[in-house]
Amino acid sequence: MGKEKGKRVLLTGSLGQIGSELAFALAERYGADNVITSDVREDSHGILDGAGMFVELDVLSAGDFDSIVRDYRINTIYHLAALLSAVAEEKPQMAWEINMKGLVNALEVAKENGCSLFVPSSIGAFGPDTPLDNTPQDTIMRPHSMYGVTKVSGELLCDYYQMRFGVDTRGVRFPGIISNKTLPGGGTTDYAVEIYYHAILYGSYTCCLKAGTSLDMMYMPDAIKAAIDVMEADPANLKHRNAFNVTAMHFDPEEIAAEIKKHIPEFNIDYEIDPLRQAIAESWPNYMDDSAAREEWGWLPEYDLARMTGEMLGELGERYGRGELEIEG
Repeated sequence: MGKEKGKRVLLTGSLGQIGSELAFALAERYGADNVITSDVREDSHGILDGAGMFVELDVLSAGDFDSIVRDYRINTIYHLAALLSAVAEEKPQMAWEINMKGLVNALEVAKENGCSLFVPSSIGAFGPDTPLDNTPQDTIMRPHSMYGVTKVSGELLCDYYQMRFGVDTRGVRFPGIISNKTLPGGGTTDYAVEIYYHAILYGSYTCCLKAGTSLDMMYMPDAIKAAIDVMEADPANLKHRNAFNVTAMHFDPEEIAAEIKKHIPEFNIDYEIDPLRQAIAESWPNYMDDSAAREEWGWLPEYDLARMTGEMLGELGERYGRGELEIEG
């Protein structure tokens, strides 16, 4: 990607799974001098070194949020700060506070300062009454998790600010995200990241979801691509805004294990079901219809399960060989 002029970007939740990689893509795209990364905690390990200037920001502080946007002349906000699905279910009141009050602050700051705003939604916005196969862009959304409730509420709020105040809000409904760089942080689809680490480290994996639990997934480079592409799309082409279904692949635990076995034949998977995560997973789509994103802004993923697995095991295997690979649990 070449650098593009005119963007001054603030990224919240920069130390999270997506944020820590999106930060570098934004810096490459727009120049590190034009990217401000932020999180509620200090970047004590230098994870974001080279991805722009880092500032500490609690998104629940509207005043601090606004000051940073004004001081750094921000015109585009990527608002990723949130609690994820499994953690949100354990701490529902905290999830509502962070996911909703933080978003309202982001919307108000964007309104007052004329910023474009990206807010990710999720397959978690759907619920058990939603069609599970080929889930439509526009369909019933009655989630049974606090995370899902905040995501549906967030989509509606972003649409409201766009219609009522003209704020340029945009978003995508991410499926499970798989990364070879950053460990997940409390999501229902975490197993699809952990399984690769355990394959390299131990040759086996105990899965928290039942065999046959199919979910939409996406490799991190495609997730980054979706976030940037939707924000650069011509608004005249956007019939939807908050938020587009996007996906790249869908599989169940046995299918990802079978793909891993092509590289590590002795790999073994067994199961110890987490009732909380299983219940959340069963309320989510098996796979989404992302034709609206393809038609309105040209969404097209680059990775399938086979290509992703090859890259994941290759990268993690190299890190293991250097003694750099570790995972908790």
